[in-house]
Amino acid sequence: MKLLVACLSIALPAAAQDLPDGVGKAETMKICSQCHELARAISLRQDNAGWQTTVQKMVSLGAKGTPEEFSRVTDYLTANFPADALPKIHINSARAIELESGLTLKHSEAMALIAYRTKHGGFKSFDELRNVPGLDFERIAAKKDRVAFN
Repeated sequence: MKLLVACLSIALPAAAQDLPDGVGKAETMKICSQCHELARAISLRQDNAGWQTTVQKMVSLGAKGTPEEFSRVTDYLTANFPADALPKIHINSARAIELESGLTLKHSEAMALIAYRTKHGGFKSFDELRNVPGLDFERIAAKKDRVAFN
């Protein structure tokens, strides 16, 4: 426990410098760093609905905080890491977290997509995604404009 506290006391000040000031910064640092580095949390660019989904997922995975803190985190991330410049999701190389957050896939869907492309090779067309067992094609089709094939 003492080692964890020492590591956090070293890592958090450096990470704090990367975050813009604003309401919710402290809560974001506190909650998001419970399970992963802050850089991972702020690397995503999402609209409010996307951030709400991500925060809800983190809660389901055990993130600790009050409903008010989670609301401030969502508002802070929406304001400071907006979806206005959404990058394309490179379907043939994206990690599970990128597929989940960028295309609002469930973790099981992202893992099914990765397993399929690992076994069968990269996707060449959007329609090939229909072949992935366990993938809700309609969910991914709604974000078709975000998908890139590299």
